[in-house]
Amino acid sequence: MKIEEYISSLPSSIISGQEVQLLDESIREIFRLVQLGTKDVFFHLGCGTGNSLRIASKEFGAKAVGIDNNIEKIRLCEKEQNIIALNQNIVDSNLAEATVILFWFSDEEIIRKMYEKFSCLRPGCKIITIFDPLPGALPNLVRFPYLLHKTPFNPAKNFKEQIITIFGTECIDFTTSWEHAERYTKAIGSPEAGNDRFLTILQTVMIWINAKNLGLSCTQEIPAPIKAYIEILDNFFNIEVKHLIK
Repeated sequence: MKIEEYISSLPSSIISGQEVQLLDESIREIFRLVQLGTKDVFFHLGCGTGNSLRIASKEFGAKAVGIDNNIEKIRLCEKEQNIIALNQNIVDSNLAEATVILFWFSDEEIIRKMYEKFSCLRPGCKIITIFDPLPGALPNLVRFPYLLHKTPFNPAKNFKEQIITIFGTECIDFTTSWEHAERYTKAIGSPEAGNDRFLTILQTVMIWINAKNLGLSCTQEIPAPIKAYIEILDNFFNIEVKHLIK
């Protein structure tokens, strides 16, 4: 099947990011990146069971607010002290108090609505995204896969400029693709190492293909390792990606 068919077959909660929980050490790395402290008000949009909220409050001394539309997860968060947990749709949330926001969604409609909402926040508010930048914006700081945006946003000329900023190069080869894919896989974690390997292979191929299509690959020819991964995806996972190469 084509990769588009594979993605459409996944549960919507996986696609949106709602059922994917960051590892505790990944959360701490994000907080160190934004220099979270006692004067901050941290909002996690789609907070899940609240590991980020507990770490923000107990280890970094910030005020922690979690928003999630899953009432069961919110009830788990509510058991923690010094945490505010709200059962809401994030599109309807009031973020005026926020100084740091963790936002990790892939639904394009949600992203569009939240971008408009973020654009109205106080100057200097920090929004962390993972892997993907906010639409049409250049991140102020990159520690891949974590991207830090500050309001007001820096406009990007195009998607190509965003990619150059995120990867820090105009020449993306197999090694660059693999290293960044592996960082992403380690950040989101998985209880099954096999799934980690599959995700790293898939992300490596997609990073290189996107770079090739944008004129940012180091060579026009497909590198041998990328060819091998394309064959692995096709032969072992029945996922076809060759049609994406322009």
